[in-house]
Amino acid sequence: GFHLSGTVTEPATATEPEMTYKVAISFDRCKITSVTCGCGNKDIFYCAHVVALSLYRIRKPDQVKLRLPISETLFQMNRDQLQKFVQYLITAHHTEVLPTAQKLADEILSSNSEINQVHGAPDPTAGASIDDENCWHLDEEQVREQVKLFLSQGGYYGSGKQLNSMFAKVREMLRMRDSNGARMLTLITEQFMADPRLSLWRQQGTGITEKCRQLWDELGALWVCVVLNPHCKLEEKSCWLRQLRKWGEMDVCPLEDGNYGNELPNITNALTQSSGHSQDSLARPRRTVFTRAIEGCDLHWQDSHLQRIISSDFYVSPSYQREGESLLFNSQGQPLWLEHVPTACARVDALRSHGYPREALRLTVAIINTLRLQQQRQLEIYKHQKKELLQRGATTITNLEGWVGHPLNPIGCLFLTLTEACRLEEENCLEISDAGDSKPPVYQHVPVATSSQDSSESYLTLALEVALMGMGQQRVMPEGLYAQDKVCRNEEQIIARLQDLELDPVLVQTLRKQCILLLEGGPFSGLGEVIHRESVPMHTFAKYLFSALLPHDADLAYKLALRAMRLPVLETTAPSSDVTHPHHLVSVVPSRYPRWFTLGHLESQQCELASTMLTAAKGDMLRLRTVLEAIQKNIHSSSLIFKLAQDAFKIATPADSNSDTTLLNVALELGLQVMRMTLSTLNWRRREMVRWLVTCATEVGVRALVSILQSWYSLFTPTEATSIVAATVMSHNTILRLSLDYPQREELASCARTLALQCAMKDPQNCALSALTLCEKDHIAFETAYQIVIDAASTGMTYTQLFTIARYMEHRGYPLRAFKLASLAMTHLNLAYNQDTHPAINDVLWACALSHSLGKNELAAIIPLVVKSVHCATVLSDILRRCTMTAPGLAGIPGRRNSGKLMSTDKAPLRQLLDATISAYINTTHSRLTHISPRHYGEFIEFLSKARETFLLAQDGHIQFAQFIDNLKQIYKGKKKLMLLVRERFG
Repeated sequence: GFHLSGTVTEPATATEPEMTYKVAISFDRCKITSVTCGCGNKDIFYCAHVVALSLYRIRKPDQVKLRLPISETLFQMNRDQLQKFVQYLITAHHTEVLPTAQKLADEILSSNSEINQVHGAPDPTAGASIDDENCWHLDEEQVREQVKLFLSQGGYYGSGKQLNSMFAKVREMLRMRDSNGARMLTLITEQFMADPRLSLWRQQGTGITEKCRQLWDELGALWVCVVLNPHCKLEEKSCWLRQLRKWGEMDVCPLEDGNYGNELPNITNALTQSSGHSQDSLARPRRTVFTRAIEGCDLHWQDSHLQRIISSDFYVSPSYQREGESLLFNSQGQPLWLEHVPTACARVDALRSHGYPREALRLTVAIINTLRLQQQRQLEIYKHQKKELLQRGATTITNLEGWVGHPLNPIGCLFLTLTEACRLEEENCLEISDAGDSKPPVYQHVPVATSSQDSSESYLTLALEVALMGMGQQRVMPEGLYAQDKVCRNEEQIIARLQDLELDPVLVQTLRKQCILLLEGGPFSGLGEVIHRESVPMHTFAKYLFSALLPHDADLAYKLALRAMRLPVLETTAPSSDVTHPHHLVSVVPSRYPRWFTLGHLESQQCELASTMLTAAKGDMLRLRTVLEAIQKNIHSSSLIFKLAQDAFKIATPADSNSDTTLLNVALELGLQVMRMTLSTLNWRRREMVRWLVTCATEVGVRALVSILQSWYSLFTPTEATSIVAATVMSHNTILRLSLDYPQREELASCARTLALQCAMKDPQNCALSALTLCEKDHIAFETAYQIVIDAASTGMTYTQLFTIARYMEHRGYPLRAFKLASLAMTHLNLAYNQDTHPAINDVLWACALSHSLGKNELAAIIPLVVKSVHCATVLSDILRRCTMTAPGLAGIPGRRNSGKLMSTDKAPLRQLLDATISAYINTTHSRLTHISPRHYGEFIEFLSKARETFLLAQDGHIQFAQFIDNLKQIYKGKKKLMLLVRERFG
C-alpha cells in the first residue's frame, strides 16, 4: 500500500554502541506525507534513518516486499481468523495496545457510539482519496521551535546564517513547486512577528539591529515571490493577502525603511519646513516590510502581451507595424514590457524562484529592451534642455526611487537571472568545502535566444549592460540611516558580482558603449554633466569602472572617474523650489543640510577613488595635475586629504626602486594643503601631519625644504615651526639623507635662523629657547635672539620659561646672562608659607647657587628678590645653610678677585636673609597652630626643632627662641596636650 516501514541499524562507533531504529513512512502520489522514527530527531529536515529507508526503497525496489493495504488482507479472513489475528496482535504489544483495545471494544459494543455512526474503518496503509490535499511532510512544530530558537540568539552563534539557510530552503521548495514553501514561510513569519524584541525596539524608538533588518528584508522579498507565483489558485492568494494584511496592521511590524521613528511626524521638521512639505511627510502612508507583497497580490499574469513574451523566444511585431510609436514593441520589432521597473523585476524573480528559468530570461530581455529605449529617449530630451541646464549648473530632475538599494533589488535580480544562464557548471561544483572558499563562477557567452536580437549579444553582455545602467541611474539619496546604508551595501554586492566577470573584447565593448552613454546622459545619469544636489554619489561605481576600463581606454577611464569625484551635497546649499518641474521635485527644505547618515563612508569612498587614480597616474605629470585639481576642488576633509598625501607618498617611494618625483610633488602639494586647512582649527593629528610634511619635503629635496621654511607662517604655528620643522631640517639625519654640500647646508641654516627669529618675535614664550638653540652657531643671530628674550621677559614670559632659558645660558657658558634671566624670573615668582613642595623650589635653589658662585655682589643682588618672593621657611633656611657652607665667588670669573672667606650671617647680605627666615618660621608656626589636629603634633614639634636651628644662627638667637616659646605657651594654653609636648622638648 502507501506505508513503508523498516528497521535501520546505525553501526557502532568508538564512543557509541550499535543502535537500531524503527522507521515508518507514509507516501502519496510520489510525495512523503508523514514520517516517524525511533531516534526522536527534532529538526525541520528528515533524519538520516528516514533518508536511508527511502533510498533503500528507491534503489532496491525488488528487496522490499509489496503488500496489499491491511484492510484488503483483513477482508479475506473469516470470523475465527479475525479473532485470532486481534488476540495475537494484542498479546504481542499488550502493554501499549491493551487500554486502546478495551476502549475500542466498549465503543463498538455500544450501539449509539460515534464509531458506529461511520461506515467502514480507517486504514493507514491505504492511500488518500483523490480529492484529499497531498503535500510533502513538514514538521510544523519543529519549524516554529527552530525559528524561535534562532531568533532568541539574536544573530549570535551563527543563528543569522541558520535563518538564511531556512529562507534558502523556502526558495528551493518554491523552485520545486512544493506547496509547502508558502506554508513554511508562513510559520517562519509567525515566529518573526512574535519576536519579543520588536515591541522593545518600538518602545525605545531604536532601529532594529543590522543583522535582523536584513532578515526582515529577505522575508518581505520572499512574500513578494510567493504572491507572484504565476500558477497559484485565487483562494490561496486571498488567504495570503488576509495574513499579510493582519501582520502589516500590527503596530510592531517593522517598516520598509527600517525606522520606527518615522511613523510620527517629526515636530521639529514640521516647524522648519514650509507648509507644503510638512503636509507631504504627514500624509505619507505607513509602509511595512509586507506592503510590497500586499501590493503584489493585485498583480496578475493574464495580460496577453505578457503571456506571449514569456511563452516564446520568437514573439515579434509584424513588420508592417514597425513604423510610428508603439507601446508594445521597439523599432526592431522586439517586445517591450512597460511596467514600473522594480515590479517588472519582481515578476522575473518570481518566475526564476518558481522554477521557470526560460520564462524569466524572456521577460528580462523585454525589460532590458525597454530600459534601452528609455535611455535613448532621455538622451534626446537632454539634448534639447542641455544649454539651459548647463547654464544653471544644477537640476531638479532625479529619480525618487533608486533601483540600487531598492527593497526588491531589481538590478541584482536581472543580473542573476542573466548570469545563471551563462554559468559553466564544473564537474565537481558540489565539493565546495564548508569554509566557503568556493571558486568564483566561470561564465561563457550564451547567445540571446530571440530571432531579432543583435547577433553579437549574449545573456552575459546584457547582464553587464543592465548592471551598469542600474548603477549609473541618477537617483536621490533616500531618507533614513537604514535605507542609505542599504544603498551602499547593494552597490558593493553588485560590484562584487561584476568583478567575477572576465572582461573579454565583447564585454569591453559593452562596457565602453555604456560608459559613453552614462557620461552623455545628462541629468538621467549619475555620471551626467549636471546632477541633483542630493544625488547618490558614484564614487564606488566609478572606481570599479576606472579599474575595468583603464587597460582598454585610459582617456575614457579618467574622464569618467574625474566626473564622478564630485560630492555636490557638501558644496552648495539646497535650491529653493523650482516650480517648472513640480512632478520631479524632491522635498528639499531650502538651505537645510540634508541628513546623510552615511556621509563619512561616502567621503572615504571619494578618497578611495582619488587614491586609485593617483596610483594609476604615477609618472604622468599631466594626468597627475588633473587628478590633483579634482582632489583640491572636491574633497573637503583635511584628514582624507592627509590620507591621500600619505598614499601618494607611499606609492612614490617604493622600498626597492627610485622615487617617482611626479607623484612625490603631488604628495607634497596635498600635504601643504592639509597644513593650510588645519592651521587655525584644532586637529588631534596635527603634530603627526607636521612631522610627515617635513619627511615628505626632505624626500622631494632641498628646494622644498627652503620653501617651507620661508613660508612657515602660512603653514605652521611658531611653536611647530621652531620645535618640529626647523629642528628636524637642521638635524644631522636630514643633512646625511640629502648629502648636502657646504653652500646648501649654509642656505638651509640661514633660512632656519631667520625663521627662528621671526617665531621668537611672534611668540617669545613658546619659541625663545628653540630660537636660541637654532641660532647657536651664528653670533649675530644668537645675540638678536637673546635680546628678544630680555625684551619679552618683563611682560610676556613666565618664571618657568625664564628659568629654563637661564639654565640653558649657564650650560652654554654665559653665567652672567643666566644670572640676569634668573633675577628676572624671581620677580615673577611668589611662594607662600605652605608651598614647601612647589616645583619652582629647585629653580630658586639653583639661582641662589649660581649667584653665590659668581660672587658677593651677585648674591647681594638676588637675596632681596628671594626675600620678596619666597615666604616658605624651610626653603629660606635651606638657602641660608647652603650660602654659609662655602665662600662665594668660586666660579672664578676672569678679572675678579676672590677673598675665599666664608660669609657671616651678622652682616649684609646674609643678615637680611636670616631675619626673613626667622620671621617666616614665626608666621608659619602661627598659621599651622590655628587649625592643627592631634595627629600632626609630632610633626609640629620636629618643625619647631628646625626653627630653633635657624634662630641659633643669630647672635641673640637663643634668647629670641626662648621668648618665642613663652609666647606660644601663653597664646595657645588651651591646647594642653600640645603645650605639654612643647615643654618636654624645649623646657
